[in-house]
Amino acid sequence: MKRIFAGVALTVAAAALTAAPAQAAAPKDPVVALKKQFVAGTGVKFIDRTILSNRGQREIFMRRTGTFAFSKAGLAASDITGKFNFKQSDLPEDAPDLLKGLFSPERTIRIGTTSYISGGMFGTLLPEDKTWIKFPKGPTGGLTGLYGQIVNITEPNTLKTLLKSGKAIKGGYAGAITVGQLNKVSAWYRASLFEKPGKKQQKVVISWKLQLDGKGLPKRLVTTYSPAAIGMDAEGKETLSVDTRYTGWGSKVTVTAPPADEVTTEFKDGTSEIPDGLTLPNGDVVAK
Repeated sequence: MKRIFAGVALTVAAAALTAAPAQAAAPKDPVVALKKQFVAGTGVKFIDRTILSNRGQREIFMRRTGTFAFSKAGLAASDITGKFNFKQSDLPEDAPDLLKGLFSPERTIRIGTTSYISGGMFGTLLPEDKTWIKFPKGPTGGLTGLYGQIVNITEPNTLKTLLKSGKAIKGGYAGAITVGQLNKVSAWYRASLFEKPGKKQQKVVISWKLQLDGKGLPKRLVTTYSPAAIGMDAEGKETLSVDTRYTGWGSKVTVTAPPADEVTTEFKDGTSEIPDGLTLPNGDVVAK
């Protein structure tokens, strides 16, 4: 797999994300509440909205919808669909099919650590008779997953680390952690990246605000950080923000692998490598 670099400036308006003054602690222990949800056949749904901006200009860069499925041990599977918010007018007339694929939804089914990806950029690389590519120990959400919510609060250790680094506010908690701290406790974060975070990357700070429902379960998580947190080039005050909302805790959930006859382990050129030199419509570059 390849590393994703960005050459665009990104900042996020912080007004809506500013933590409220410290108040009484939340009435429920979120980690205890979360672990009670670990029942086979159940899960939770979520939606993501990723915002990129720079110098006062904000734009919705990507949207995702997804489902997390649980077992008695915790997170067992996920089914996530993401779509970049690119405009057709951003696409050059001579754009390759690979780039055109970014205008289509990308779906990732992940069972355990095995990922199945369909559509999006990957879809343009598949043989004609296949619609999914399988990656053992694969990414959590393909290319769109890198730009989605990198902090997964369905992991007890991740949630515990957040709370330890934060403070109670009205309706939940707020705080900040480093990429190094997240990388240490979160298998989800590690799998979402295309390369291991370097020493400089591990020092990047992720600010967060978590809202809880009446049962102490996550209702909304907003994370804000430099694009360097996911291995991008970053300059100045560039930031990225992901707003995730959770619904249907405890609802019945089933995530299954795609039909075997629709799955391949190689692209149509016989490899599983993303081609070099792909420049996204917003200026981001997929590079070695």
